[in-house]
Amino acid sequence: MTVPWRDDDYAEILRDSKTIAVVGLSNDRFRPSYGVARYLQQEGFRIIPVNPHETEVLGERAYATLGDVPEHIDVVDVFRRADHALDVVDQAIRAGASTVWLQPGTGTQAAAERARDAGLKVVLNHCMATESRRLHAAVE
Repeated sequence: MTVPWRDDDYAEILRDSKTIAVVGLSNDRFRPSYGVARYLQQEGFRIIPVNPHETEVLGERAYATLGDVPEHIDVVDVFRRADHALDVVDQAIRAGASTVWLQPGTGTQAAAERARDAGLKVVLNHCMATESRRLHAAVE
């Protein structure tokens, strides 16, 4: 019997987090990663772009890998294909991140379980911006 996946508490993650490394963020304004990161930045989060093909996105210095980021990462927000999920999770674990947020279509249950087994909080197949908006609407 397969046990259904249970995400960690979105509200707690969003409330307690300040720094979000967005893996796969580029300067392409038409990509979902750009819109989500821009929204989160406008909400007061510090965004760290992680993309080896960029030097700066949304006014923030970009890093090639999570291991290159010189500060603590609260959330790794993933915008890569699902076949890269385990690698990104392994990088997040090594970087000492607190949470891995696997956007819709970017993660697998195996990657989510690996992150959770390493002590990270995990959200699988939900959009971080959508959940942030939903929480704001519930408060208003």
